[in-house]
Amino acid sequence: MAASTLVALSPAANAQEPVDLGAARPFAVFAGASVDNTHNTRVTGDLGVSPGSLVTGFPPGVVDGDRHVGDATAANARIAAVNAYNDIVSRVPTGSLPQQLGGTTRGPGVYDSQTGAFAIDGSLTLDAQGDPDAVFIFRAETLNTARVSNISLIRGAKTENVFWQIGHSARLGVYSTFRGTLLVDDWAAVDFGANVIGRVFAFVHSVTITGTENTSVFTRIGLPDEPPTITTLTSQPNPSVVGQPVTFTATVQPVTGTLVPQGEVLLKRRSVVLGATFLDASGHATFVVSNLARGQHRIVAVYLGGDTFQNEDPVHHAGSKSETVFQIVLTA
Repeated sequence: MAASTLVALSPAANAQEPVDLGAARPFAVFAGASVDNTHNTRVTGDLGVSPGSLVTGFPPGVVDGDRHVGDATAANARIAAVNAYNDIVSRVPTGSLPQQLGGTTRGPGVYDSQTGAFAIDGSLTLDAQGDPDAVFIFRAETLNTARVSNISLIRGAKTENVFWQIGHSARLGVYSTFRGTLLVDDWAAVDFGANVIGRVFAFVHSVTITGTENTSVFTRIGLPDEPPTITTLTSQPNPSVVGQPVTFTATVQPVTGTLVPQGEVLLKRRSVVLGATFLDASGHATFVVSNLARGQHRIVAVYLGGDTFQNEDPVHHAGSKSETVFQIVLTA
């Protein structure tokens, strides 16, 4: 794809360091006092309680992971999760938002609620703006998501980089889809039919999960499953001369497995997008650029992630990026 127009992305003024979950990372559900479940719930990841030691409703609920209840592993996970919570609290806000997040699109940053509460009614879209390392943090005293509400990730956003720091309580509504790590100081509730891609932690009291007696409806809480990728970038010819077309080839490969990633790739010079195209069936994206000025250029290929289908089941590969130094010279 030749770049006829150079497009600038938004400045990375809101760039945040990643939040380190440490020993808490393997846990999908964690509570200070108890985890209470009714009927059909599937937890994909570890389940923990500390300093309490009460877990009810498993079975009929299912845990696809280890259980650590009142043991040393749970205690260490709690310390790590509290450290992550305090790290988020200490960060300088980059914006203040109205209570209702539904129907809006938000870029990376640290967002406080103007009212002390956040709600999602409809769909909240998180746009990484071409940066797979973009971090999204939302801070409030309470959080409530409406029935059949949704969080959508676009342009390289990853579930692992979405965090919700809630000072009092959170309730995820019936059949809602929620993404990110939910860190709640007091208590959290997950209503039946909800699909949580991420984690639900409540430090003081309980995580309550409401299932349903309908055996075809599950409440699901599962760790993010976004297989990592490696992006490499080559250029030919290098060096080139002013005005000569240059071919850049980005190759995206999975770190594990053999399923070839699919999705969009950006070619960038600093914050300027030189081109955008999609991976072919073999995981390659090709760009032809001829309008670079004389000198050295750091060219970056950014894979935005994407759903790859196998047997009709989507695998969402995580984004990645790579850079090369390209030289333009004058003709003799």
